[in-house]
Amino acid sequence: MNLSAILSFAAAAVSSIFALGIGALKWRALAFRGFAVGMLAFAAEQLFAGLAANAGSIEAMGKWQTLSLICTAFLPASWLLFSLCYARGNFREFLKRWRWILFAMFIGPVVIGLGLQDNLILSATEITTGHWLFSLGIPGLILNLSLLATAVLVLMNLERTFRDSVGTMRWRIKFAVLGIGALFAVRAYTCCQILLFHAIDPAWQTINAGALIAACTLISVSLFRSREVEADIYPSHSLLQNSLTALLAGVYLLVVGVFAKVVTFGGGDAAFALKAFVILAALIALAVLLLSERVRMLTSRWVSRHFQRPQYDYRRVWRKFAEGTAPCVNQNDLCQTAIKLTSELFQVLSVTIWLADEKKEKFVFAASTFLSESKANEFGLTAKDFSQIITAFKKQSEPADIDASTENWAGALRLCHPDEFRGGHRFCVPLIVADEILGLMILGDRVGSIPFSHQDFDLLKCVGDEIAARLLNVRLSQKLLQTKELEAFQTMSAFFVHDLKNAANTLNLMLQNLPVHFDDPEFRADALRGVQKTVDQIGRLIKRLTLLRNELQIKPAESDLNEVISKTLAGWNEISGVNLQKKFEPLPKISLDEEQIRKVITNLILNAKEAAPKHGEIRVETFRNNGSAVLSVSDNGCGMSPEFLNQSLFRPFQTTKKNGLGIGMFQSKMIVEAHRGRIEVESEPGKGTTFKIFFPVGGQSSTTS
Repeated sequence: MNLSAILSFAAAAVSSIFALGIGALKWRALAFRGFAVGMLAFAAEQLFAGLAANAGSIEAMGKWQTLSLICTAFLPASWLLFSLCYARGNFREFLKRWRWILFAMFIGPVVIGLGLQDNLILSATEITTGHWLFSLGIPGLILNLSLLATAVLVLMNLERTFRDSVGTMRWRIKFAVLGIGALFAVRAYTCCQILLFHAIDPAWQTINAGALIAACTLISVSLFRSREVEADIYPSHSLLQNSLTALLAGVYLLVVGVFAKVVTFGGGDAAFALKAFVILAALIALAVLLLSERVRMLTSRWVSRHFQRPQYDYRRVWRKFAEGTAPCVNQNDLCQTAIKLTSELFQVLSVTIWLADEKKEKFVFAASTFLSESKANEFGLTAKDFSQIITAFKKQSEPADIDASTENWAGALRLCHPDEFRGGHRFCVPLIVADEILGLMILGDRVGSIPFSHQDFDLLKCVGDEIAARLLNVRLSQKLLQTKELEAFQTMSAFFVHDLKNAANTLNLMLQNLPVHFDDPEFRADALRGVQKTVDQIGRLIKRLTLLRNELQIKPAESDLNEVISKTLAGWNEISGVNLQKKFEPLPKISLDEEQIRKVITNLILNAKEAAPKHGEIRVETFRNNGSAVLSVSDNGCGMSPEFLNQSLFRPFQTTKKNGLGIGMFQSKMIVEAHRGRIEVESEPGKGTTFKIFFPVGGQSSTTS
């Protein structure tokens, strides 16, 4: 038995053990189902490759090579599924977006591998004694092309997961990601060689076997380090944006492609495969260096020491903190973002934030890179601890080394922030603003156990102050929002209760008179009309209030605005006590929801009628203005003050009417804006009001005239 066969059989055995072990322990997890199936496919592939390497005839070698190639058909879907689900708490979102690609990666290769197996390998050529090259047909090339594409996609998905992990999550999955990443990087190389030469060289299968054994070894290291194979990371969907894998894969394929053309033009190069492998190895080493926290940290310190420059680019740091924390509108989001940014900035694996609750005299768990809420609450800090910690940091507001301190409060902090990885001393940063301690941030387990420098402490203090300022801002914003909500509720309640009180008084009066006048038919008829009127009033009130919480939906259709206005006014015949003037210019048809626009017209006419004096005038006009169809409703009534126009006109529950609810203009503005239009108002006390509504013509939004 030769070395190639031994390596292939060893790889098959190791991957089978992993497939069965992980499958038995974690079969319910979708990621590990993909892992188990993928490892079984690798095991079968290597088993047949080993049998081919140990075969005694060329016919047997070709048979086993064909079966090995068929096994690769089951690799793309299973490993792509694993890469989309592994360590991702939001994997269902990715599966939904990638479902058709997954389906294609399963159906296509499997159908080709099983249905066209006679055309996978066309012939065998002996290069040197005992060294055969198996030429592939189109189906065999397609299988390797799909595996190459899968390798790139798997590497991109793993990179995204790794880059979005932080602290202990990254530490937990690091070696597993490196192992699987190295396996598929080698696969990308061997598939690239197969596609370039249109043939399978058993030597490349030996490389695959070695990569599989190395990957299983790294995964074993990951399991031994963390005792856990699962994690919950929530990466974004932008897999291609800033992808190091996409860049390296593109560079590698481009360089190898150009290199192959040059070699072909020059008559061939026996060492081409070795040179291509060296290029791949260099790119993998570059990727490892770029993703290594320790290398980046040591490089940064070396540059700082030898080139006399600051250790940190402070402008970039503050820009990143500002951009990261700006969208946070509540304490939980802010604390989660803060621990992630702090962990990345100082290269520490464990960061925890505790918030101070002075009323209850305790610290409340907020966020952590390694502690769950239930675990953190088991440690807890007593009221005595709280008092001692607050007193200590009011005297000294700088970051404190809690491992170097012998004080009781430092011991309490050490208990609630376990030293997971023995990565140097732990430090506590008080979150102080305006002499008030809002909380604590504890850091530990720095990568490489590198001690904090003076620049680190200065920046750490600034970061703590910034987080404290953001926390205070969030708390004040929440209080302001609660105040506004209470004010809006009180305002709405005042109107609602006032109208209900009037309705109740009316009904109460009827009930008081009912025993006295019950035998009078006219009284009973009048009482029934009064009850009906009161019920209708309550129904209208509830309907108008409902408009504030329901989302406005319009159903536009091509309509003639003049015709809509005419239909609305025709239902009234005439408005008593008011002179109604109409002037309509020809207008093109525009997209309108006729029912909703009639509500707006009705509201404007009723407002004008109530504002106009006895025998006053209301003018309704239409005309075109700069690409807009304009409806104008004017009156010569009492007008409105500039303050009311600017601050209250379109706000709910703001009205100048004695019996108004203040919802009509709010509703009208919502309807007009839903049509991509706008309302302009001109008014002056004692001289009347003009409302102009601009509707876009031809699908364009209206512009200011």
